[in-house]
Amino acid sequence: MWMAITEEQARATGVVYDLQGTLLEACSCGVLCPCWVGEDPDGGACDAFVAYHFDAGTIKGIDIGGLSLVNVVRIPGKVLTPASGKVAIFVDARATDEQMQALVDAYSGKLGGPLADLAGLVGEVLDVRRASISHEIRDGAGTLRIGDSLFAEMAPFASGAGVTTTLRDTVFSTVPGSPAYVSKASKHTVNLPEYGMVWSFEGRNAIQSDYRIAHAEGA
Repeated sequence: MWMAITEEQARATGVVYDLQGTLLEACSCGVLCPCWVGEDPDGGACDAFVAYHFDAGTIKGIDIGGLSLVNVVRIPGKVLTPASGKVAIFVDARATDEQMQALVDAYSGKLGGPLADLAGLVGEVLDVRRASISHEIRDGAGTLRIGDSLFAEMAPFASGAGVTTTLRDTVFSTVPGSPAYVSKASKHTVNLPEYGMVWSFEGRNAIQSDYRIAHAEGA
């Protein structure tokens, strides 16, 4: 059973963050996403979102279970090029100021660990703001909505026996150490003209995953 870690316990054990939940990701590339195997995105650039929902988790002892965070990103070329992408960060409107700051600190790389490695690929944070986020996975199919700004619906591929197709041991992953469920987004739209992010795709790449990401001081 998951046990929330208090701030005192976090200091005593050296746990910086310990997060578990689900991920939904979709982009402008065709299936399968070339970024995960270290290749250039289709068309030379990538428009995408990476959405995390936290079933349970703590950051510096702050409980963030039940919240969501979404990064909407524009990647101008190979994803592994340091400081190349642009991101707008949306934090669950239900988050307290303390929870929001903890999530932003972790996902902007300030707290180190695998999330810092991912944050190192971002060159510019366009904005950080609260939003009402609906992040759902049902029977292997997922949907994400941020008001009128973002909507996506996706479902995973499966084998002839009905087993969900997974992607493992890749050079790049937004969920380090976890297998990804290879999916297709029937619809993926973003309407954020204030950031120069407006697009609409059908039948393009998507990824789902269950994950746990943890980092401890000295690790």
